[in-house]
Amino acid sequence: MDVTLRPSPNFDERALPVSMIVLHYTGMPDAEGALNRLTSPEARVSAHYLVDEQGEVFQLVDEEKRAWHAGKSYWRGITDVNSASVGIEIVNPGHEFGYCNFPDEQIASVIPLVADIKERHGIGRGNIVGHSDVAPARKEDPGELFPWGALAKRRLALPSPTRDLMDPYWTDAGFLLALERFGYDVTDTQKAVIAFQRRFRPDLIDGIIDGECRAKLLALLLPRPQ
Repeated sequence: MDVTLRPSPNFDERALPVSMIVLHYTGMPDAEGALNRLTSPEARVSAHYLVDEQGEVFQLVDEEKRAWHAGKSYWRGITDVNSASVGIEIVNPGHEFGYCNFPDEQIASVIPLVADIKERHGIGRGNIVGHSDVAPARKEDPGELFPWGALAKRRLALPSPTRDLMDPYWTDAGFLLALERFGYDVTDTQKAVIAFQRRFRPDLIDGIIDGECRAKLLALLLPRPQ
């Protein structure tokens, strides 16, 4: 894969081995503006990679270093997500500037990039997540239009369960306990439910715990044959 170097000064040393990939959208009007921000010393934000709308891949921070992309975040017991993850920014205006579908040529570059990182670091599918998964109270990206299914087909992310779903009829408190067990920070309960829906039930994001949400979460928690 061709990668263009665009070094960012915004990094420090990792305190944990890499066990996650976090996908973001840039949430800015264009790629150049996003690149400028991610490489600006004043902005104090960065990511390891950026993929523009045409599929060009830029490397901003060496994977050995800790990029500053996730902010205050949590996933499956990890509170220093930046130390444990590789961050990929995907150019998209986001909800603030006219959220739109991700172009095919862009996703055609995201897929092999994720696959390469996953293989090199031995990352499990359940640890390839969106920014909204690790920071549900603060973030919405990469959002409900991101084609997680295309990654899941290639075993690069968990699929949204659709077959043989059974509602376990948990109480809302039981659902939140299960959601926490799955990996989410449920401190802001409604935002946690919305983040789960954005990822696994993007056609209806209402923050309401219903039978479909319960059934999908149960299926995600049940052990699957490897």
